[in-house]
Amino acid sequence: MELRQLQYFMEVAEREHVSEAAIHLHVAQSAISRQIANLEDELGVELFSRRGRNIKLTHIGRTFYTHVKNAVKALEHATNQIDEYLDPERGTIKIGFPTSLSSHLMPDVISAFKDEYPNTRFHLRQGSYQFLIDSIKAGEMGLAFLGPVPKDGPEIESHILFTENILALLPIHHHLTERESLNLSDLRGDEFISFPEGYVLRQILMDTCKQVGFTPAISGEGEDLDAIKGLVSAGIGITLLPESTFHESTPRMTVKIPLNIPEVRRTVGIIKSKKKTLAPSEKVFYEFVKQFFSRLQQFQ
Repeated sequence: MELRQLQYFMEVAEREHVSEAAIHLHVAQSAISRQIANLEDELGVELFSRRGRNIKLTHIGRTFYTHVKNAVKALEHATNQIDEYLDPERGTIKIGFPTSLSSHLMPDVISAFKDEYPNTRFHLRQGSYQFLIDSIKAGEMGLAFLGPVPKDGPEIESHILFTENILALLPIHHHLTERESLNLSDLRGDEFISFPEGYVLRQILMDTCKQVGFTPAISGEGEDLDAIKGLVSAGIGITLLPESTFHESTPRMTVKIPLNIPEVRRTVGIIKSKKKTLAPSEKVFYEFVKQFFSRLQQFQ
């Protein structure tokens, strides 16, 4: 059994078409058919059922595909580990982040890192809170930024980088915009703009309002910060957002105001798997990130 046979098998299994697989692999169709036939002879089973030009995995073929996919993925990971061991500054860092950290934290950290390690590449993936945690557990990415930071568990190791306040964002014509600070109960009668169900900032909003005795009325939803800020600017409602999302400026036609009661804060940090070893370049980045935010705290 050769790696080439397994690569041909996977390509045909995923495309369900020998000629399309041949075009993608830049090899002759006959070469793929021959290698798969050899693989079936060696295993003693039919991996595909063939009906004219159509080809589909058999039941045992699907089982074999699952194991081959995992094996090839592990082999590629091992090869990358060796390449990065030889030169960690030329590796690829797979990292995830939520939308609330995309406008300020991620660009600043990556820009600073690239200044010191210009040959390092990044594979970035934005996703929801639980998606990022699950991706770390599955080994689909090495590191992820998150806020709030989850507690350490059997599979996840967390490191807090900083803590920040959650602020109220009001339309400029709101009757409370002259206040220097607010109690959240002052906003009981307002309509709120929120992230959809499943987003952690939605849960923070709901939990915080319940602390002071009310369930917020949601008048609009947005899946990214710009959409939510835009709806507030348009006077559709108010919202609660982390302080770091206002890094450069407050959106036009809005006013941000601190909350007194309850004081709402969130931790922001970085997580990694306890069960999987970081690639050398990811280790370099992980240590850089911790030092980067430690230095920032010293100057604040």
